[in-house]
Amino acid sequence: MNRVAFILLSLGTALFVALLAWQGFGAVAASLGHAGWGLLIVAAFHLLPLAIDAAAIGVLLDPGRPSNRTTLTMPALLAARWIGESVNSLLPAGQLGGPVVMVRQLAQRGAALTDAAAAIAVNTTMMAFTQVVFAIVGLAAFAVAEHGVAHGLRVPAAVAIAFLLLSTIGFYAAQRRRMFGNVLRFVSKTFGRDWSGLTARADAIDAAVHALYGARRKIAATCAWSLFGWFVGTGEVWLALDFLGHPVGLVDALFLESAGQAIRGAAFAIPGSLGAQEGGFLLLAPLVGLPLDVALALSLVKRARELALGLPGIVYLHWSERHRHRHAPVVIAD
Repeated sequence: MNRVAFILLSLGTALFVALLAWQGFGAVAASLGHAGWGLLIVAAFHLLPLAIDAAAIGVLLDPGRPSNRTTLTMPALLAARWIGESVNSLLPAGQLGGPVVMVRQLAQRGAALTDAAAAIAVNTTMMAFTQVVFAIVGLAAFAVAEHGVAHGLRVPAAVAIAFLLLSTIGFYAAQRRRMFGNVLRFVSKTFGRDWSGLTARADAIDAAVHALYGARRKIAATCAWSLFGWFVGTGEVWLALDFLGHPVGLVDALFLESAGQAIRGAAFAIPGSLGAQEGGFLLLAPLVGLPLDVALALSLVKRARELALGLPGIVYLHWSERHRHRHAPVVIAD
C-alpha cells in the first residue's frame, strides 16, 4: 500500500468510526440485528447484478479470434468478476487492483491477455458512464415523485455526478491516446530500463482497446448490460431496508442506490470508499424518512455483504494463485 492510499484509508476509517459513535454503536447494532438471516439473502441477491456485470464483460470478448484458446463460459466470467470485486471491496489497492486481477483471471481461463485487458479497460469505462446515467435517472425519478429534490442535496449530487463524468471522460480520452503504451514508455524512460517487450504488449492492448471502441454494437451491448445491472442492484437496498424493518418504495430505493453509488464512486480513491458510503447514506436518509441509525445499518448491511462474498473471493484467489504456481512447468536451463 502506498502512502497516499494509507492516509486515505486511515481518514476513511476514522470517519467511519466517528459516524458510528455519533449515532451510537448500540442503536446501530440493534437496527442491524433486526435484519437477522436477511443478511444472507441480501448477499445471495447480489450474485444477480454480479452475473449481469459478467455478461457485460463477456460481450466484449471475441471467442472467434485465434488468440483466444477457448470460449469463456458464464461461470468463468462470473468467477473473474466476483474475484475482481472482492479485491476492490476488501484490499487496499484502490480501484486498480480489481481490474488487474480480472484481466489475470480471464487470461487464466482462456482469453488472450491482450483481449482481456482491452475488455476490462473498456468495460470499466462504460460501467462508470452508465453509473452517471443511473444516478441522473434515480434523481429524476425521485424529483418527479417528490415534486423536486431537496435544496441541500442539489449541490452534493451535482458535484458527485460531475466528478464521475469528468473522471470517466478523462479515462476514456487517455485510452484513445494510447494510454498503456505511453505510460510504459514514460516509466521506462524515467527509470532507464529497456522494457521494449512490455511496451510492445502495451501497444497491442492500446490497439485492441481502439478496435473495441470502434465496435459500436459491442459498446452498446456492454452499456445495456451494465445499466441493467445498476438498476437490478436497487433490489439490494429494497430488500435490506425491508429486513431492517423500514421498508421503502421502489422509487426511494432507486434514489438511495443511485445517489449512494454516485457518492461512493466519487470517493473511489479511498479504499472501499470507507466512511464516504456511510456519510452518503446519512445525507440521503432524511429525504426518504429513514432514521439515521437505520441509514448506518443499511451501509453496514452492504459492508456485511461485501465480507460475505468478498472473503471467500480473496481466499479463492489466494488458493488459485498457489495452485497455479505449484503446477507451473519447471523450466531447466541448458
